[in-house]
Amino acid sequence: MSWEVTWFEGSIQNRNLVAWRGVEAQHVISTMRLVDTPDEQELIERLLEGSKPAMPTTQHPKHYLLATPFRYIPAHASRFRPAHAKGQWYGAQKIGTSCAEVAYWRHRFILDSAGLTNETLLTEHTFFQGAIAGRSIDLMATPWSASREIWTSGADYAATHAVAAEAQRQGVHWLTYESVRAAGQQCAVVFDPNSLSEPPAGLEATKQTWHCKATRTSVMFTRGSQRLSWDF
Repeated sequence: MSWEVTWFEGSIQNRNLVAWRGVEAQHVISTMRLVDTPDEQELIERLLEGSKPAMPTTQHPKHYLLATPFRYIPAHASRFRPAHAKGQWYGAQKIGTSCAEVAYWRHRFILDSAGLTNETLLTEHTFFQGAIAGRSIDLMATPWSASREIWTSGADYAATHAVAAEAQRQGVHWLTYESVRAAGQQCAVVFDPNSLSEPPAGLEATKQTWHCKATRTSVMFTRGSQRLSWDF
């Protein structure tokens, strides 16, 4: 199955979506092991921040959770970004879908780490909402849906890299696509940080803390009485 550049004609529209994103929340716990006082904690956090790449230049100031992915050039590829290309912001319409996406990568992390193969990894994650707006295409809608098979490939990113590159050439700020880890559910990838803003209630108000238990055979997320799990 393939796609055509002509499919962009008529399918680029201004769209809006509020999406959930999950990030590991171990950074403060990790640095707390190295200090004894709040002042030392603040100092080490400032030193760490100063060692990181600069935040992206945007039209308006961004919450760091919205801007952070764009400050890095990761060495590994993602679904719509080749290795060593500018970072992108990924999210999902539903929090369960976002958990499924994070669960897959927690599992991959264990499989790719020889020392963790037979270990149980316990981590804490922060999930939050971002508001996305701007020129976009929807890979779940026609004519793009005709090539669903290549957009949802488990490991071959050739087609998604190509369509993302062409989309950005045509001034597309973000796109929606079907989750590979939660079939039928909607995800989003943002190319332009200016297309991201805090949701109406404010990003901090949407934050949720989830705990993750990951092994080489399963991943589970819990929050209070809520429980989501996946077997691999």
